[in-house]
Amino acid sequence: MTSVLNGDTDTSVTGVRDRGALPPSVVDRMTLIMESFGDVHTRLTLEEIAGRTGLPRSTSHRILERLVKLAWLGRHGRVYCLGDRALGLGGREEGHTALRSVAFPLLHALAMRTDMVVHLAVLDGTEVVYVDKFGGRAASAVPSVVGGRAPAWCTAAGKAILAWLPAEQVDSRLQDGLHKRTTRSIDALGVLHMELNRIRNRHGLAFERGECFPNIACAGMAVRGPDGPIAGVSLVGDAQAPLERLAPLMVNTVHAISEKMSGGSRQQHRLRHESVLPVGAARGVAANEALGRLVAMGERGEWF
Repeated sequence: MTSVLNGDTDTSVTGVRDRGALPPSVVDRMTLIMESFGDVHTRLTLEEIAGRTGLPRSTSHRILERLVKLAWLGRHGRVYCLGDRALGLGGREEGHTALRSVAFPLLHALAMRTDMVVHLAVLDGTEVVYVDKFGGRAASAVPSVVGGRAPAWCTAAGKAILAWLPAEQVDSRLQDGLHKRTTRSIDALGVLHMELNRIRNRHGLAFERGECFPNIACAGMAVRGPDGPIAGVSLVGDAQAPLERLAPLMVNTVHAISEKMSGGSRQQHRLRHESVLPVGAARGVAANEALGRLVAMGERGEWF
């Protein structure tokens, strides 16, 4: 049931706009689309957005793609969500609070067990933002701070997130080019794409040694949900850190965070790519076998 006031359609009851009263301007239509996303967790398909706004499907698609290009919205396959610009207006903190709450006990335990520094980071445009850091006294040796930023292509956590984005999104984000933080940093988009492909072939494990900070090395992996990467976790130490031996512990932790952030839905909605550690009743035996394979890969140098 809707009512018409001053020629406009009141959508407060149904949430769906009357198709007979489409707004005349592009700005009005863009506003309708943005308002269809109720909060930072809303995920909508093109058909759902057209239904909520009352806009023609072709019009919705044209505006949606423009909003994605401008980073007001993000797209993962057929699903749209709020993008970096929209989240930067204030909604991002809500999502970060939930992420930190879920990840805190697991990452704290990982830092204590490995005696290494652990980062939790999110992607913001071309950079990662560190939203949490663990490691006690060891943390002072790593020149990063909560709220600090680093180029995504120079960090293990950033590369782990980029690896699960569509190639065209990576190109769009980094269209202004890559600059070096150190002499070991990647500075060419083609080289980065080859590195992201290697990360996918390692089931999501990313590594960097001296690419962001000299004499600092880290292993990273993305926290992933049904719609794509949510954040990145990195295990950080000096250049001689035994990353190949400790990375499996990080893998197990990241999958546990992904499970919690997805509300247990990973078993019903499997991700497109196989996870390193399986989920379900057979986790115990299969996980031990996976850990053994990961360690063997590291010892043979296949991660690097």
